[in-house]
Amino acid sequence: MTSRRGNPTRPGYGNKNAMIAAGLLLAAAVVLRPMARTRAAQGGPQTSTYTVLFNFAGMDGSLPNAGVIADGAGNLYGTTFQGGAYGYGTVYELPATGGETVLYSFTGASDGALPYAPVLRDAAGNLYGAAGQGGTFNSTCPHGCGVIFKVTPQGKERVLYSFTGGADGYQPISNLVRDAEGNLYGDTIAGGITSSCVVGGYVGCGVVFKLSKAGAETVLYSFTGESDGWGPGFGLARDVAGNLYGVTQAGGDLSSCSGGGCGVVFKLDLAGNETVLYSFTGGLDGWAPEAGLTMDAEGNLYGTAPMGGDFSCGVGYGCGVVFEVDSTGNETTLYTFTGPGGEAPVGGLVRDALGSLYGTAAQGGTSNDGVIFELAASGKEYVLHSFSGADGALPVASLLAYKGTLYGTTYEGGSGGEGDGVLFKITP
Repeated sequence: MTSRRGNPTRPGYGNKNAMIAAGLLLAAAVVLRPMARTRAAQGGPQTSTYTVLFNFAGMDGSLPNAGVIADGAGNLYGTTFQGGAYGYGTVYELPATGGETVLYSFTGASDGALPYAPVLRDAAGNLYGAAGQGGTFNSTCPHGCGVIFKVTPQGKERVLYSFTGGADGYQPISNLVRDAEGNLYGDTIAGGITSSCVVGGYVGCGVVFKLSKAGAETVLYSFTGESDGWGPGFGLARDVAGNLYGVTQAGGDLSSCSGGGCGVVFKLDLAGNETVLYSFTGGLDGWAPEAGLTMDAEGNLYGTAPMGGDFSCGVGYGCGVVFEVDSTGNETTLYTFTGPGGEAPVGGLVRDALGSLYGTAAQGGTSNDGVIFELAASGKEYVLHSFSGADGALPVASLLAYKGTLYGTTYEGGSGGEGDGVLFKITP
């Protein structure tokens, strides 16, 4: 299947001046990387049951880049990047009984546009999320600088914060995390320190921010584009002490990746002090991580990098890896993709009690439309499902594990192979 639109799989970049190809999805259409060769898919357990729960078709949403969350009753909630009544994306609910409901359609104006990440739900049923465009329009942000929003169970939207494109950040495209007091935490892929990281009109290396219940934004950290990283915006993990963990696509070791750096794994403490836990080299360890991290009880972090690893595919950029970074900053490549078992793992991971990791790869598999995989604690990968277009294509979101079943979305596919994406479940 050949992608009909710009999509979130990035072909990589050689230096900072090519950052727009690597991270600024909302302004750049990127072509899928062709497979270097075709091989039979790696075998795995044959007991997985895959079901398409919903086919998106435009007015009900289009291009679900984000994964889903669930409430206690099994109702699912998510966003679509485009579609809806105005074409600028939606917030939707898929009840456990079936039948999708669009809770809110973005207009592309002050309410926001193009929500890229999943939503967060509070005890009252309100949904919180980020839209990468819309909001405040100015010379820095001709399409809008993005907003943090709240949608009530009745479908009423309220903008909690509208970014200005300056020191406060620009283009929030990641999921949010929430503390016990109701404060929200997130990151933006641009904005912040505007004297560096200027690409195609976009300025700033990105920020990590806190948004209070009253709507006051505090920048916790502004990246410089040097050894500390450049281009976050892919979500944060938060430990019990309140420390935040995330990744950047670029920066770090500036001797790697043609001087732009291959990205970092970072920690941010309560005082706003950043520690680089690991700098990628662009080799076997991976390159340009762009998904949130998963943390275990011992403080080890697990993630994916869509490039690096095995360079026999990906047209010289590599097929991607699954990695672990321990609490002391030691990185271990847990799995190197080769194409048949998947290629370009863009989404994050979920981990079960036995230490198995579950995720998606945007490409590879039997039809090069991507796979759902399990990585056992032993290091063996199992392909749970290989997409073929009609059942979905280009899975880029993290999975949801809910009562023994995995739920997720594909950015394209469905409806005979030319659809606007699907929402699926799979029981390993």
